[in-house]
Amino acid sequence: MFGFNPHVNFRIRLVLIGVLGSIAMSYRPPDFDPNAKLKALFIMNFTRYFEWPEAKKSGDFVIYLIGQNASLTNELKALAQKKKVGAQNIIVVNHTKMEKNQLAHMIYFTNELELQPISDAASKLRNKGVLLISEKPDACRSGSCVNFIYLENKLKFEYSYSNAVKTGLKTNDDFKTLAATVIN
Repeated sequence: MFGFNPHVNFRIRLVLIGVLGSIAMSYRPPDFDPNAKLKALFIMNFTRYFEWPEAKKSGDFVIYLIGQNASLTNELKALAQKKKVGAQNIIVVNHTKMEKNQLAHMIYFTNELELQPISDAASKLRNKGVLLISEKPDACRSGSCVNFIYLENKLKFEYSYSNAVKTGLKTNDDFKTLAATVIN
């Protein structure tokens, strides 16, 4: 009645291999970001549209990521090897939280963070010449200068001119035209 059927056993094995293979292929680390390359290009291009205070135009240009996003960190580090901001070398630093005396030109807050660290950073970094970048709904209302958003499944960004001015940055007027939304 229940005899050994090599064709059925082969099919079961084939299905199991297919299921296990698809599970293995679909696994991504928890901080995998499919848009990391595009975000890194955006971030590097932002350097063209902002002017940092004179005191920040020497030494290394520091991009500081707060939170977990290894994909973005790796993409930024790869671009930093090839690019400079003016004569400044680009250094990319990643930590899970903001260090007390971190001197950076850009601070990027990953999406798993709450809005409070952005708000705290905005008040602490007033007139310090730091571009605050985030990827959280309403982050520009919490102090971020640039916030990544998705419109029609495309990566875009919103921009807060007033937040950039508060942090001590001058902005090229063309930057407003690139933003999907300008928040004042």
